[in-house]
Amino acid sequence: MTEENHSEATPETEKGTGDLFNTAAGWVLFAAGLGLGLSIIAGKMFHGDDPQRPETMGYPIAGVVAEGGEAEMTMAEALNLMPQEELVAAGERVFAKCSACHTIEQGGANGVGPNLYGIMGAPIGGVAGYSYSSAMASFGGSWGWDEMNPWLANPRRYIDGTKMGFAGLSSIEDRAAVAAYMNSFGSNLPIPDFTADETDEAGAEAEDEALEEGAAEAEAEATEAAELEEAGA
Repeated sequence: MTEENHSEATPETEKGTGDLFNTAAGWVLFAAGLGLGLSIIAGKMFHGDDPQRPETMGYPIAGVVAEGGEAEMTMAEALNLMPQEELVAAGERVFAKCSACHTIEQGGANGVGPNLYGIMGAPIGGVAGYSYSSAMASFGGSWGWDEMNPWLANPRRYIDGTKMGFAGLSSIEDRAAVAAYMNSFGSNLPIPDFTADETDEAGAEAEDEALEEGAAEAEAEATEAAELEEAGA
């Protein structure tokens, strides 16, 4: 005599299986909906669907031109933008920002900063009687145009460790003007010559030629089209 074991599905079993499936499906749909919702919110907050350059960069990167802007002119170009008398007069106005810490007249006293008479062409960190930071005193070199330009732009970037607290002059025109003004007090370094880059001039000429050629071709095509229209009339 044999005994058979039968496993038959009952209504209760089928109901339990269905409930389990429905629960799992519900959680899957809930997770998908939650993920989609979070994605939409993040996109709205961080503009993920429309990435844009920030209005103000976190920090400037040397050599990178601001979007929509042009490369900064050279110190030589800025020094030749106007007659020297006008440039020196403009520099006197800019120097007002420096006068709280510096004197510039011959024999002027050192203050928060050293006296700047004769500073252009003088050794960096070499004014007698002034207590420089070790970074400035050991920097070496002399104050030429190409040294004064980055120093005036950002002193602490140019000489790391300087105790000068001035933030700097962002305008190359202001830097050139105040350097020319300082140069007029006991220094008189020659102003560097400036000539436009020949490569830029050649590129401009090539662009003009291309425009002229394009205009000539367009005119020829228009004339040919007019002749064909007359012939077909």
